[in-house]
Amino acid sequence: MQGPALVALSQAGELELNDNGAVIRKAIEWRGARLALATVVSTWGSAPRPRGSHMIVHEDGRFEGSISGGCVENAVLQRAAEVIGGRAAHVERYGVADGDAWEVGLPCGGEIAVLVQPVSEAGFAPDLFERIAAANEAGRTLTLATDLSSGVTMADMQDGDFLNRYDPPRRLLIVGAVQIAQSLVPLAQAIGVTPIVIDPRGRFLTAERFPGVALDDRWPDEAVAAQRPGQSTAVVVLSHDVKIDDPALVAALRAPTGYVAALGSRRSHAARLERLATMGFTMEDLARIDGPAGIDIGAVGPAEIALSISAGMVAGFNACG
Repeated sequence: MQGPALVALSQAGELELNDNGAVIRKAIEWRGARLALATVVSTWGSAPRPRGSHMIVHEDGRFEGSISGGCVENAVLQRAAEVIGGRAAHVERYGVADGDAWEVGLPCGGEIAVLVQPVSEAGFAPDLFERIAAANEAGRTLTLATDLSSGVTMADMQDGDFLNRYDPPRRLLIVGAVQIAQSLVPLAQAIGVTPIVIDPRGRFLTAERFPGVALDDRWPDEAVAAQRPGQSTAVVVLSHDVKIDDPALVAALRAPTGYVAALGSRRSHAARLERLATMGFTMEDLARIDGPAGIDIGAVGPAEIALSISAGMVAGFNACG
C-alpha cells in the first residue's frame, strides 16, 4: 500500500502537502501498543517541516516520521513519553532559544507548534489510521478535525482548530512505453509518485524494459478511465502516435486529473488541440494540457526531457493545492 499524501489546513485555509505515508503504515503496524502522535500544527518563518507533518512514537522509544528534520525531535520524544505515561494532549512551541537553540530550538530561525496527543479515544483514535488508509486505497480524501484545546481528533467534521486533509497518494499514468518513459519512471518514484505505464503495444510494454512497475496493456482511454484520475493523478502522453495519445488525453480531460501533459513540438501540439476541439472540448478544457510537456530547461535527450516533465508535474500538482 502506497502511503497517503496529507494536506494541512490552518484556520486561514492555507495548504501544505506532506508525505506521512510511512507514519500511517507504522501506526497500523504498531496498533495495540501504547503510542503518541506528534503533529506540526503551526509554523512561522523558516520552519524545517510544514504543518501537518507527523511523528509516531512507540512506548518502547521507537519512532517514525519527523516534525523538525532533527532539530527538536529529542524534546518531542520526551513529551511523547509523558503522554504515553498518562499526560494529557498538549501543544509545545519551539524556536530559536539563544544558547539552547541546537538543543531544544530551531537553528534555522523558524518556529513551530507541535501537538502531542495519545493514540487513544482521548486523542487520535487508533482506527483513524485505518480509515485514512482505506479512504486513500479507494481514491478518496479524508479530512480530520482536531480541537487543540482538548487534543481530540475526529473524522467527518468540518469544524476544528486544525484540519488535516489526507489525499490519495500521487500517481503518474505514463501513456507510451518509450525511452523517455524509462527515464521518467525512476524520477517519479524518487519523488514519491507511483508510476503506471500504459501502452497497447506488447513489444514496447515489457517487464524487461520496465522492471517492477505496474504495466497496463489496455487501450489508453480504457486504461486511464479505469484509474479514475483525480487531483493526485498525472497523465502524461509520450507515444507520438495520435491513435494512442489522443484517446488518453480525452479520458484525462473528462476527469478532474491534477496534471495533464503531452509530448511534442508546438506545431504538433497546436494540431492536437484542433483535433480535441472537434470532439467538443472547450478552450478552458484544452488549456489544462501542458504542451509541449514539462518546464523549458533546454532539455536534450530522454533523461533531461524526463526531468523537465517531472518538474512540470510537481508544479501542476502543487498548483492544484
